[in-house]
Amino acid sequence: MTRLTGTALRLTIFIGENDTWHHKPLFSEIVHRAHGAGLAGASVFRGIEGFGATSLIHTSRLLSLSEDLPVAIVIVDTEDRVRAFLPELDELVGQGLVILDDCEVIRYIGRGKDDRSQRE
Repeated sequence: MTRLTGTALRLTIFIGENDTWHHKPLFSEIVHRAHGAGLAGASVFRGIEGFGATSLIHTSRLLSLSEDLPVAIVIVDTEDRVRAFLPELDELVGQGLVILDDCEVIRYIGRGKDDRSQRE
């Protein structure tokens, strides 16, 4: 069982949905590397509208469908673990925005398959 409570660091990476790494989605590569690094968790959120460094607005509205909507990957873990992961992003993210901010985790308990019976 993994517990993460108290002070933590939130890492948010903003990229485009069509950004790739070796012909696969960049957001997927980031999530898989975060998992491989043993970070507490990662989530990918697809935006419905936004713009970045190019100032081109991307939207999901029907009249102006975009194929490159904004994507945010959010990772929360201890400061040491998140900062140790940053060199991975240096390699992967060519164009995007990376934000680090302090946060407080109220409760996180990771459960394996064997722990399900304890909930029932």
